[in-house]
Amino acid sequence: MNHAQSDRLLRERIRKSRSAQALDHLEEWDMWEGQDLVPLDRVEPSGGRLIVVANRLPVTCSKDAAGKWKLQISAGGLVSALMGVNNYSTLWIGWPGIYVKPGRDRDALAAMLKREGYLPVWLESGLLDLYYNGFCNSVLWQLFHYVPLQLDGWQRLGEHQTLQMQWGAYQQANDRCGKANDRFGEVVLHCYQPGDMVWVQDYHLMLLPSILKNAVPRIKVGWFLHTPFPSSEIYRTLPVREEVLRATLRADLIGFHTYDYARHFISSCTRILGLEGTPEGVEDNGSVARVAAFPIGIDPERFAQALETQEVQMNIAKLLNRYAGRKVMLGVDRLDMIKGIPQKLLAFEKFLHEHPEWRDKVLLVQIAVPSRTDVPEYQKLRSMVHEIVGRINGAFGTLTYVPIHHLDRQLSFHELCALYAVTDVALITSLRDGMNLVSYEYVACQADNAGVLVLSEFAGAAQSLGAGSILVNPWNINDVAAAIEDALTMSEEERRERHRQNFMHVATHTAQTWADTFISELNDTHIEADLRLRHTPPELEVAEVVRGYGSSSRRLIVLGYNATLTTAVEAPRQPKRHFDQIKALTRVNPRILRCLEELCADPANEVLIFSGSEMAKLEETFGELPVWLAAENGVYVRPPIGSDLPQEWKCLFDTLPKEWMDSVQLVLDYFCERTPRSFVEVRDTSLVWNYKHADVEFGRLQARDLLQHLWTGPISNAPVEIIQGGRSVEVRPVGVTKGLAMQRILGYMAHIMGRQCLSER
Repeated sequence: MNHAQSDRLLRERIRKSRSAQALDHLEEWDMWEGQDLVPLDRVEPSGGRLIVVANRLPVTCSKDAAGKWKLQISAGGLVSALMGVNNYSTLWIGWPGIYVKPGRDRDALAAMLKREGYLPVWLESGLLDLYYNGFCNSVLWQLFHYVPLQLDGWQRLGEHQTLQMQWGAYQQANDRCGKANDRFGEVVLHCYQPGDMVWVQDYHLMLLPSILKNAVPRIKVGWFLHTPFPSSEIYRTLPVREEVLRATLRADLIGFHTYDYARHFISSCTRILGLEGTPEGVEDNGSVARVAAFPIGIDPERFAQALETQEVQMNIAKLLNRYAGRKVMLGVDRLDMIKGIPQKLLAFEKFLHEHPEWRDKVLLVQIAVPSRTDVPEYQKLRSMVHEIVGRINGAFGTLTYVPIHHLDRQLSFHELCALYAVTDVALITSLRDGMNLVSYEYVACQADNAGVLVLSEFAGAAQSLGAGSILVNPWNINDVAAAIEDALTMSEEERRERHRQNFMHVATHTAQTWADTFISELNDTHIEADLRLRHTPPELEVAEVVRGYGSSSRRLIVLGYNATLTTAVEAPRQPKRHFDQIKALTRVNPRILRCLEELCADPANEVLIFSGSEMAKLEETFGELPVWLAAENGVYVRPPIGSDLPQEWKCLFDTLPKEWMDSVQLVLDYFCERTPRSFVEVRDTSLVWNYKHADVEFGRLQARDLLQHLWTGPISNAPVEIIQGGRSVEVRPVGVTKGLAMQRILGYMAHIMGRQCLSER
């Protein structure tokens, strides 16, 4: 890494320490009507290509009256964010929104998309239904928004089989038919060039980092989630939880809306996969997947410019005339269960009931953009909302006053800007929301009015706009009703101070800043990974070892036991058994045993199995093989069975003290009682408290407490040392190290084997 890169990395580290807290749910690319296609920035880049991979391309493909393809693009969301990224040209990859059969028609559309910087991923209707409507929306989206898997769906085996089919459509291909994530991977790899940076978007493509890394290990891959990530207790209900986590962890950088979501992800990795969570991210076998929060925003300049247009000014004048003499409250939501629209309406009803003086003086404009209209649950929600609106309007309305103006459609961008500008109180009552950028848009349009923002504490925006908003629990109707009163009666001085704080955040944390920060961090993360690799031991050069093996006349082959000759008893998809039945957790593959037999058949070879396990365990596993055994980290050694050497265990460390063991075991047994699923390994010269099957975080707390008990109690004056493992605490005599043990083993082998050679003469 050169000096310039080092300076930039330091600057990014300083900048990164600033607040990074909130991001938006981008399931829909844009809430506004389509606009004429705006070509992507064509400035020649100096820093390479950025490949953005998302489920959906931010374009709408259709044919005109002449049968020719035409494209419309969203002007907001990721498009505006990435158009501000410097030094990179952007290439988009995603589903174009339609399926066109192979032929001239598809080729024409693909060519048009490619000219504008888009590469399509073609998904047949059957695959799309299982992948997008099935696993993505019916499983992942609901789970990530704290909606548990439906109990009704588990009444029949067929529903479970449907889930398996949806998962099969989501994951990578194991056969020729191809699966959704694999289709995206094929397109990325086909266009990938060395130096490209790949940015994967959202829960639709959580397996894509693994697919890309398997094909190109040095590829730069970042993944960002635009929804909440649930707590580990919710996420662990996902039947394929391990596979999804491990695939996502292959990304170099993993980004979330808020610190809470990042913390939940790390907790899931530690509790479900047993990996080590660090302040930087998640560590797995020496590699670190960096996990961080990045604040997304909007393009506030776009809204400021829109407010100056004649069309918006005319709409503002019409709305002011229509709502003259009344306070205006506004809600803009997709018609979705997580948006809390019924809770909002009930709170407004309670406010009108308790404050009759406000009747005819305040109204609520609720925009409910339809979504997933073919789903029964959403149809039921729509009927419920209409019923509540009708009841409130019937109870509190008059011939000249309607309390709630409800629209089941989306507004154009300019209409919405005008409505934002005349609103006195914005009411956002999401039950669970990744971010909710409506709050940002409202603040951006309130420079003159300085309206009040009532914001759900369950929206990601609460962590960034909380200081200037009135935070509410949408489930507490009394709380929301009281917040409405506070907002309507707030003094102008307080309103303007709150708006000033919110506007500063919106103006600073723009969409462009978010994109630039993530891309810069992804590049720095890749540089840091290279630096870590320089300090890790190099991989074993198999060809060099084979050459050395063939050219030598005598060989000593030293093999570790745990994690070298052993494999886990349980694969991730096998049923989890009680920890007492799998305390050893390891077994030697029969193929390994056959390889050891072949090595031992060569008289020029001496094979040594080195382990921290007790003598009985090694004899049980390797007792029939003519190998040297070193137990308890080399304290005891036994020559090969069947040889002319003494067939007994030899202690290579004289006068090891053992007086401390009884008192230490009492402490370890006590912590076994305090820590469910932990156990003690009793060896001849050492004791190990193992908590690898216990709850990860609770086990670590108990381990720290155990160290305090040991240092101040039974070992305060004993000649022993404490070795902390990944999930264990070992107490052993001072001076018993693997390096020293290996020296003594070599000396012992030379001594008795040399003596044997003399006796043979």
